[in-house]
Amino acid sequence: MTEKKPLLRVDQALECLLQAVRPLTEFEALPTISALGRILAQAQVSLLDVPPMDNSQMDGYAVRAADCVHGPARLQVTQRIPAGQIGYPLLAGTAARIFTGAMIPPGADAVVMQEQCVADDDEVIIKHVPKAGEWVRRRGEDIQVGATILAAGTKLGAAELGLAASVGLASLPVVRKPKVAVFFTGDELAMPGEELKPGAIYNSNRFTLTGLLQSMGCEVTDFGIVPDTLEATRDTLRKAAQGHDLIVTSGGVSVGEEDHIRPAVDAEGRLNMWQIAVKPGKPLAFGEVGQAFFMGLPGNPVSSFVTFLLFVRPFILRMQGVTDVSPKAYSVRADFNWLKADRRQEYLRARLNANGGLDLFSNQSSGVLSSAVWGDGLVEVKAGQLVHAGEMVRFIPFSSF
Repeated sequence: MTEKKPLLRVDQALECLLQAVRPLTEFEALPTISALGRILAQAQVSLLDVPPMDNSQMDGYAVRAADCVHGPARLQVTQRIPAGQIGYPLLAGTAARIFTGAMIPPGADAVVMQEQCVADDDEVIIKHVPKAGEWVRRRGEDIQVGATILAAGTKLGAAELGLAASVGLASLPVVRKPKVAVFFTGDELAMPGEELKPGAIYNSNRFTLTGLLQSMGCEVTDFGIVPDTLEATRDTLRKAAQGHDLIVTSGGVSVGEEDHIRPAVDAEGRLNMWQIAVKPGKPLAFGEVGQAFFMGLPGNPVSSFVTFLLFVRPFILRMQGVTDVSPKAYSVRADFNWLKADRRQEYLRARLNANGGLDLFSNQSSGVLSSAVWGDGLVEVKAGQLVHAGEMVRFIPFSSF
């Protein structure tokens, strides 16, 4: 009798996956305004200081601090400087009406906000004793010329695009989109809109996984539902391997007579990893078919969803050059008991409550997809661990993925 290999721990499986990644090397230049959500291919360096000149943080009056050291000072207003215009040198005993973002005129070293001033015809009474540098944004205080503003592998969000624009970058080099093929096995699967025959179920995984891939910026080719035969599975694998970086499937990775993914991958390529000590999602396959990587996820909808987040997501990110692929996790109080220790590492669907703690969804079955909609994230429970109400647990919000 063949001895069963021990299940891989989650960290071991993830390390195996990330070590196997072949990073994408092709990139394209996109207009900065169109690069939202893409991964930066090359580090970006600022060619200028930001701000490019000393400027005012407030609407008010630019002054020489030395003119205001003896209490209320009456100064002649000799110029008006809106943002985008350049003033002329400020003489002793004078002030400049200035607006937020406007360049500080030579000679001035402070700004007094307008609420601390009283205008009197062509003069102003300064009722505040300013210090040199007060309400002045210094040239280069945000970014200095030559500084790296965005590292390679950065996911470009709205703030990143704004930062790039602030140093004048009109376009950005981004890693090309990963090309991912998907297909789904199971003769019981039907599509929404079709008649649901006895014994059939609607194929929710097709929508969940395709949506997750699209949200990561992948180009997805959907090969649909594949009949439960070895021949059909092998044929689809061969087609999916052509022109794609990754193949993702759902279902058929267990050990039943109708589960054909494992023998099909063995026949068309090679299987590098199978079965992980994770709940939900024990049967997860990883290998290669032709030039494409292969990841076979379980068929149960929550198992498919969770294993995508834990394993497929970091794999795709690393493929695009992202270094830190770990989701942000937080220590949060458990307002529940979990007294059913498992030999596998578990991920429980939980929701933050009004008291700052976590509640569990009542049914943690791998077939209850409503738990993922109800929940705010996953509670990670180590193998053999019990959780008692009041203890701190590791919580990974869905928003971190």
